Amino acid sequence: MTRADRDLPEHAYVPGQTPRHAEGRFAPICATARQHMSSAQLAQSEAFCAGLYYFQSGYFWEAHELFEPVWMALEEGSDDRRFLQALIQLANAQLKIKMQRPKAAKRLCIMVRDLLTTLTATRLMGQEISQIVECLDAVESHVDSVL
Repeated sequence: MTRADRDLPEHAYVPGQTPRHAEGRFAPICATARQHMSSAQLAQSEAFCAGLYYFQSGYFWEAHELFEPVWMALEEGSDDRRFLQALIQLANAQLKIKMQRPKAAKRLCIMVRDLLTTLTATRLMGQEISQIVECLDAVESHVDSVL
């Protein structure tokens, strides 16, 4: 069990609906993703692993916070970086749904699909791209049902 699992926030932050977490709440976890780490090392970092856990647990704002330092440490222009950008935007799309902003979620979904279509690998950072596409399909289906 990682520190992030033990310290799962008491609530998912949704702007305008729930209180924001204390400044620096995620800094120790974010610090596990550092420049000059390989993509394999970043994929094993607590920041990335906790980000995935938070994402899967419906903590979309928090997942974005944890993914960002990993994204910044990845090589610019790499498939890994585009993949992580897609994950960040997919988390943002789901956050927009919680904020009752389906049009914003739809725009983000389009960006995610565009990013995913640029990827040549079927697996990046230990994740199956097809599973991310399935998640995107579900989010788009939900958004389309409310628009």
